[in-house]
Amino acid sequence: MSTLKAIIGDVKASMGIFDGRDDDLYGLLAEFRNPGALYEAAGAVRKAGYRRFDVHSPFPIHGMDRAMGLGNSRVGWFTALGGAAGLTLGVWLQWWTGSVDYPLNISGKPFFAVEPSIPIIFELTILFAALTAVISMFALNGLPRPYNPLFYSKRFARATDDGFFLHVAASDPRFGLEETEQLLRDLGATHVEILHDRGTTDGHDE
Repeated sequence: MSTLKAIIGDVKASMGIFDGRDDDLYGLLAEFRNPGALYEAAGAVRKAGYRRFDVHSPFPIHGMDRAMGLGNSRVGWFTALGGAAGLTLGVWLQWWTGSVDYPLNISGKPFFAVEPSIPIIFELTILFAALTAVISMFALNGLPRPYNPLFYSKRFARATDDGFFLHVAASDPRFGLEETEQLLRDLGATHVEILHDRGTTDGHDE
């Protein structure tokens, strides 16, 4: 059961969904002065052995995915599979309609031909690929997610304006409250908050 729980935790963590500990501790939220400081901190946290952490900024930061150790997005693979499914369905639909369900003998032409079937096949391929891209993007990002303990941090509201934050989850195997906080401060954090997964946030600062 513990192995299954660990696997589920890793899958959720890959979506940016982190579980709190049994004592409701959710993690530490550190604020940095600018995107450069946040970028350097993310790389340092990863090099320190942490894997369950995330960054939040008002705009994308070039190279941040590499600093965090993130691989290429899997959305493309799901999109390709969706497109292949649409292509297959389009070919089958055109064949079944013309050759099985409603065959028409028009000047001795074949009941199923590729040329007149291209518009339907093309449209279904694009439709399925687009739908799969959107659905997989939401799923891989753990969305929609109406509740997140980070939302109860008053400072975190600036993440969509002018704040740059790094959150280290308490569920990370290397997480230690004092050790992790000290690491974040050494990396230049201007403020560090202790987060609890109980609908409240306790501030913790020097």
